[in-house]
Amino acid sequence: MASASPTITDLDAATLREWIDLHQDLVVIDVRSAAEFETMHIRGSYNVPLALLSEHTEELAARLGNRVVLVCQSGVRAEQARTRLEAAGIATALVLTGGVPGFASAGGDVVRGAQRWDLERQVRMAAGSLVVAGLVAGKFVSPKMRLVAGIIGTGLTFSAATNTCAMGQALSKMPWNRSASEPSARAAIDGLPTPTS
Repeated sequence: MASASPTITDLDAATLREWIDLHQDLVVIDVRSAAEFETMHIRGSYNVPLALLSEHTEELAARLGNRVVLVCQSGVRAEQARTRLEAAGIATALVLTGGVPGFASAGGDVVRGAQRWDLERQVRMAAGSLVVAGLVAGKFVSPKMRLVAGIIGTGLTFSAATNTCAMGQALSKMPWNRSASEPSARAAIDGLPTPTS
């Protein structure tokens, strides 16, 4: 009995570079925040932040053709977007391995803007700082302060298990991450190319 071939959902940077030149109907959707997109994005990509894509998946899916590549910083948010689009009928969407930084490192054409830390790096810094602060406060202020480290650890474990990030969502609302205006649903949807038959 032959087993079914696994579905391929990842695309490497070198292949994407070739496809950008070869396929006029290719749509690259960057699901990071507007601030992250402004910092660096793949030339010709469209910014549709994950929260917006999640709220308007059906409407966005209706605008997409068969060649869709989803990108983010590392692939985690792009995979969440791929799963949502698959449920809406877009089974051919692919996730760029290594995200936008990987594409840039492979010599891909990117647009660079105002430099700031990406959201995932901010989460690591905030979580690490809170753990260290909790442990130091537990030693010098009150042993109960060590609970902060436990709470952060529990939150990170939950984040990994559910593939979500509450801290990332909270940090995305901070003023330094809101300097670029998030696209509205209408602007993001209308900005996508009309699929060709």
